[in-house]
Amino acid sequence: MQRLGYVFAPGFQAMGIAPISAFEFANLVLGEAFYDLHLLSEAGGLVRGSFGISIDTKRFDDTPYDTILVGGGIGLAPASPGLIAFVRQAMTTARRIAALCTGANVLAEAGLLDGRRATTHWGHARELQARFPKIRVEEDRIFIIDGPVWTSAGMTAGIDLALGMVEKDLGAEVARRVAGMLVVHHRRAGGQSQHSALLELDAKSDRIQSALDYARRNLAAPLSVEQLAEAAHLSPRQFSRAFRAETGQSPAKAVETLRVEAARLMMERGRHPIDYVASQTGFADRERMRRAFLRAFGQPPQVIRRNARAA
Repeated sequence: MQRLGYVFAPGFQAMGIAPISAFEFANLVLGEAFYDLHLLSEAGGLVRGSFGISIDTKRFDDTPYDTILVGGGIGLAPASPGLIAFVRQAMTTARRIAALCTGANVLAEAGLLDGRRATTHWGHARELQARFPKIRVEEDRIFIIDGPVWTSAGMTAGIDLALGMVEKDLGAEVARRVAGMLVVHHRRAGGQSQHSALLELDAKSDRIQSALDYARRNLAAPLSVEQLAEAAHLSPRQFSRAFRAETGQSPAKAVETLRVEAARLMMERGRHPIDYVASQTGFADRERMRRAFLRAFGQPPQVIRRNARAA
């Protein structure tokens, strides 16, 4: 049995509780209690977090833990001396220690990230780097493993980190089943970008959503307005007007968004030649794909791939 200690500090962010479910469902998949969870805080008792949520915790003591997870809050709040002392001690006894979201600030104040690669929520990464120049902060990673220290980006990225731990402990098949139970379509690899171009698209009607689904399934095709309109069961003129009203983009811009997102995933996950990726995602050639990457991510495809491999 692996003893997990999840550390809460006052003001913890509510979304930070979600990664716990990955360990809970791993136990359900196995049919036994492989993970033994303990909720911890410096003073013990109820700890109040964001949005009025409180968690009942156990006070720090000398109990040994296999894994320590430090939750984050809203912003890079200073850590208390007691919390810093606890994580420093945990680093000497635990197999691994992890910081979720802005919990990286706690590890940074304790000196545990000095000389290491780390990440945090993209909105606070540059502040973390400025305050702790000995850390190599990579602001566009989902999660990073550097030796025994794990750090994740914000919000849902903590679930990816937890699934990564489950996979390391119990194998890919268990992690896949846990992800399915959590209704997570796939576990994002640590090297993936925190940013998704697909977030820019927000169809409000079934017809426009049907056109987007059709486009995702047929990225290598020309995907003219006429084709998309037919998938939406609208005339081209009606479709173009409705599409822009719902998404704020033209159909052509949206198709490029879908293509560049699919190409990015192929670059991060595989080793296909760039020309192959361009053809499979509907770009006429690698130069057009490069320009689209620069517009969407500010980086060319080669840099996206290099960052993913390094992670």
